[in-house]
Amino acid sequence: MSNSFPNARKWAVLEILIIVLLALVPLFTTFPYRVNIFLSWEGAYRLSQGQVPFKDYGSPLGYGFWIIPAFFFKLFGPQMITLVKAQVFINIIAGLSFRSILKTLNVTPGVRLLSVLVFVMSYSFFNFWPWYNHTVIVYELVAISFLLRSFFAEGKGGRYLLLALAALFVFLSLFTKQDGGGMALMLCLALLAYNSLETRRWLDIPVFLGFFVVIALLFIVPLMPGFAYWFNHGQAPHSSRLALNDFTDEIMGGSNWIKIYVLLAALCLFAGVKQWGAFIHERREVLFALLTLGILGEAAIFQVTSYTPPDNNIFFHSFAFAFIASWLCRLLSVPLSTGSSLAVATALILFWWSGTWWKYIGRYTDRLFPVKEAAYAPGDSTHENVVSRRNYMVNTDTTDVPVSQWTFSRLPVFHKIYMPAQTVAGIDRVLALPVVQQKKDSIRVLNMTELTPLAAAMPFRLETGQDYPLWYHLGVGMFNRQLAAFKEKVRGHHYDIVLYEYAPTLNNFFPFALRGELKQHYQLVDSFLAPRRPTNAMIEVYVADGVQPPELNVLPQRADTLR
Repeated sequence: MSNSFPNARKWAVLEILIIVLLALVPLFTTFPYRVNIFLSWEGAYRLSQGQVPFKDYGSPLGYGFWIIPAFFFKLFGPQMITLVKAQVFINIIAGLSFRSILKTLNVTPGVRLLSVLVFVMSYSFFNFWPWYNHTVIVYELVAISFLLRSFFAEGKGGRYLLLALAALFVFLSLFTKQDGGGMALMLCLALLAYNSLETRRWLDIPVFLGFFVVIALLFIVPLMPGFAYWFNHGQAPHSSRLALNDFTDEIMGGSNWIKIYVLLAALCLFAGVKQWGAFIHERREVLFALLTLGILGEAAIFQVTSYTPPDNNIFFHSFAFAFIASWLCRLLSVPLSTGSSLAVATALILFWWSGTWWKYIGRYTDRLFPVKEAAYAPGDSTHENVVSRRNYMVNTDTTDVPVSQWTFSRLPVFHKIYMPAQTVAGIDRVLALPVVQQKKDSIRVLNMTELTPLAAAMPFRLETGQDYPLWYHLGVGMFNRQLAAFKEKVRGHHYDIVLYEYAPTLNNFFPFALRGELKQHYQLVDSFLAPRRPTNAMIEVYVADGVQPPELNVLPQRADTLR
């Protein structure tokens, strides 16, 4: 039996299996409630209910991010776990697009297989939930895949169709997040400019831009005039959330992976290119270099403009690996077409990215080899004080609820999602409120918490209006004009019940000013932990004055510590 993989179909099967099988893993597990996932759920829910963005609600983003989750809500229902199913699909599309890019650039099968593995392990495998800072890059990958294919397509009709698809997904990237989408557009234009210069097909640039403009108009014109909400940060006083020092501090003071990749890529080019005048006309080679350097530059900027979560920009690892490995294998004559060499390289990559999979295996090793720690006992002189890596810090937070103690809710919308027991009990108490039981579907609720799925669980009708914010982060998702409107509604007892999340360590994540109005005009009847770690937020339940609540298990001691 041969020890090589000469058949191109075998390589394709292996690559696709890596992409698909690892993407399917989340379907067979359960999940803790994810911080900030409330935004993914509500945007998808509103869209799936037929609400029109910028007409029925306002958003400082386009709605590209919510298209796929909303479609999955239509197919599978608005359960939280449906978001995970949507992300499985997104991860598969991302992996196939990355593979397509490498295939168009004629990356050798061995390097391509390993690069796909790096892409999945470093960027897709641990992304279980849809998030706009991830989706914006996925749309970009799809666009680049179509764009590169258009460069080598036969016939004008096929080329223009691919350019139209590239323009569509570049727009969806921009319509998901302005920073990532804007850089995706600039990168595509740079690649298009070089290709047009080499092929003398100058018409490709205006054709691409024409498609982009037409697609943008088709999406945006039906949303006018409410689309102006996207630019609502222009309310006086207008201020940028970025400063030049943000970029210099992050790039020069950190970004070690990006800088070492740039160094290695430059060394490969200087070592491998003998005649730059001839090299500049090798289209695939130059496009690969431009794309890799462009991705590294985009990642350096993206980590500043989209700073949460802190690993948004790690899409660059796979591109850098593919480029550097391609050149090193060529320069050092490293064979990656045999089973043995491929197995060794695969093991090394899995060791490199062990952090993404070891945490799952670590759960079992912790049970096999449990660690018994000496408890911290102030003033105890009868026992030796044992200090180790696991207990050198003294944890004085008595309110923390370890994830191991979280539990499941009986509500279908939270199927396979576990939360603190206090949160689950608090949700049940909210649903048992007399005002909820009596008014049923007619109840008016303001839900300023991360428990947005209560809209389907209770259920209640979400408020609409082109100036109504999709989420309530002051200065990000809503602004002073919307805050003033909410204050007026609270003063006028517009709502039957208000759920407010008090997170004192987060800068107006839910507007602090509204809490004062609630305390003045509504009655606080309950409070319980928000479904997040650390346990630094409480959900407060307010009803109109004069409404008698049932017997409730309030947690005043925890609420007091947060006040």
